[in-house]
Amino acid sequence: MDNDVPPVNGGTGGSSPRRRQGFETLAIHAGQEPDPTTGAVVPPIYQVSTYKQDGIGGLREGYEYSRSANPTRTSLEVCLAEVEAGARGLAFASGLAAEDALLRTVCRPGDHVIIPNDAYGGTYRLFAKVAEPWGVTFDPVPLADLDAVRAAVRPDTRAVWVETPTNPLLGIADITALAGVAHDAGALLVVDNTFASPYLQQPLALGADVVVHSTTKYVGGHSDVVGGALVAADADLGERLAFHQNAMGAVAGPFDAWLTLRGLKTLGVRMDRHCANAERIVEMLTRHDAVREVLYPGLPSHPGHDVAAKQMRAFGGMVSFRMGSQEAAVRVCERTKLFTLGESLGGVESLIEHPGRMTHASAAGSPLEVPADLVRLSVGIEDADDLLRDLELALA
Repeated sequence: MDNDVPPVNGGTGGSSPRRRQGFETLAIHAGQEPDPTTGAVVPPIYQVSTYKQDGIGGLREGYEYSRSANPTRTSLEVCLAEVEAGARGLAFASGLAAEDALLRTVCRPGDHVIIPNDAYGGTYRLFAKVAEPWGVTFDPVPLADLDAVRAAVRPDTRAVWVETPTNPLLGIADITALAGVAHDAGALLVVDNTFASPYLQQPLALGADVVVHSTTKYVGGHSDVVGGALVAADADLGERLAFHQNAMGAVAGPFDAWLTLRGLKTLGVRMDRHCANAERIVEMLTRHDAVREVLYPGLPSHPGHDVAAKQMRAFGGMVSFRMGSQEAAVRVCERTKLFTLGESLGGVESLIEHPGRMTHASAAGSPLEVPADLVRLSVGIEDADDLLRDLELALA
């Protein structure tokens, strides 16, 4: 039988000073000491369910059962905590599993949460179809409007839930300002950092309490693994989250953790290329007669540009644009060759999708319904000239 709470080594950030080393150094080395037996420089895949005990209760390094803790997952969780400058990292089977564990840790029936009015469709579905029937209410609010957020706060508000940039409209929220609003109300600030990645944005350093990731996306980066993560700024909150992770059981498996950790090592160099390619595509789209509007926080005309420039290292690899009609948007999605028509994002290959019919179909008919003429790009790291040519032909 497992303990109620996983051992501390199942996901702490360690005792080293926060941010003492650069991002790329932490991504490659944090939680990843060479194997003491063989000297292997890559953490082994501990594909194991249980561990021999040295007598009853005599656990080796705290490991007893791999739902509670697994050494491969520990390596990933330590690394995630370090690159996000948090007190504890926890790895889950998916981003939505991480969100669900967080909600059930910090909320009870009768509580209230503020979410973005253009949140990811899966997050909206979790709130509307799972959390609300359980008794947690929520309000979608334009998070760039601080007065609107303040007006939406209630005595029972437990969290302000932020995406920045948002999915798929690429809205920007001021993390520091929202942290002040949330904390004044006695609520937590939760930031979904999936689109920015830990390389481009550090929400905990800006005042957030918890960071959420779909590690399927940029952290994993190769479209070959599904996962999620939570990183808590406070060790006590991290311990509560770890209890729920263990009790609910939606943990990352050893091989999934190993793949995610492998992706995290190259996150910095990949994000540099994602951002550079995205900027070139944005430049082309803004000049194209067939494109009605380009949504990208790197554009000076974007309403969140100044905030994004303040809190992000660069503006990311996600680009959305509007075509003026649903028919035109669907036609572009169907005509690209290098941009693969598919859901998800953040991989080395470029993807294109129609959010209204694909990733955000669950928000149809709700206040979060996305424009029917919207196209979303996940710009990969291929040759930028090839990507430009592909889009130009699709738009012709």
